[in-house]
Amino acid sequence: MQNISLSQSLSDFRVLIVPGLDNSGPQHWQSRWQHLFPTCVRIEQEQWDRPDLQRWSQRLQEGLFQKMPVDRPILLIAHSFGCLTTIHSTLAHVPLIKERVAGALLVAPADPEKFGISAELRASLPFPSIVVGSQNDPWMEASETVKWAKLWGSEYIDAGALGHINADSQLGDWVDGQALLERLVQTAGADKTSKIN
Repeated sequence: MQNISLSQSLSDFRVLIVPGLDNSGPQHWQSRWQHLFPTCVRIEQEQWDRPDLQRWSQRLQEGLFQKMPVDRPILLIAHSFGCLTTIHSTLAHVPLIKERVAGALLVAPADPEKFGISAELRASLPFPSIVVGSQNDPWMEASETVKWAKLWGSEYIDAGALGHINADSQLGDWVDGQALLERLVQTAGADKTSKIN
């Protein structure tokens, strides 16, 4: 179900969808949002079955810096390992990122410890962000998600027991997630003019 007001608000931004391991299939909320909101562009990876932080971050940086003119501020919508990719990529270029990125919605981040990359992600993000966690996420304990959200300087939202907040969670268009995105848009929109050129 499309949120008309959100769709209109998103037109003020460039929206990058950053999937995790194995990409997001057609029933995943990320794919459904991409269909609902025409401003969304998916960051594609060469090998979706091999999460490589450096290579995935480089691909996201191409989307941030090369493929798009800086005419509108950018919003990032990430899931799982895509959250770690987003954080790593944006922390690598903080001065430029502060000019271009208005905010990020980070849903069900994978545990950096499981991939041996925690040291590369221990810093506060230079833009508003919301981390959405699940009470029974197999990819990271809820208490760990809370700790990482605090470290990243993000607002933490407990989504309840939704597993990995993916297609298996059967969320459809994930209306509750759209409300969180709308909240992020409002926060980001407060200073969006500073993100242009």
